[in-house]
Amino acid sequence: MTKKIVNGVIEDMTPEELSQKEIDKTNNEAEIKAYEEVKQAKKTAQANGNQKLLDLGLTQAEATALTGYTPPVAE
Repeated sequence: MTKKIVNGVIEDMTPEELSQKEIDKTNNEAEIKAYEEVKQAKKTAQANGNQKLLDLGLTQAEATALTGYTPPVAE
């Protein structure tokens, strides 16, 4: 059984606490996934916007000066 520490005393978690722990874990995983999706969407939008500026005839230096976006270095 899962343990917890309350006021320096090790105790077993109740079924309700175990259930809440699982709910919290699931919610946390969902929040992390949503955060990562937003982060990736921002990266994609930056790259797309940068490419559109290049397609309009700007140099990469000019696009970076306007937006602050620097494309990743290809390895």
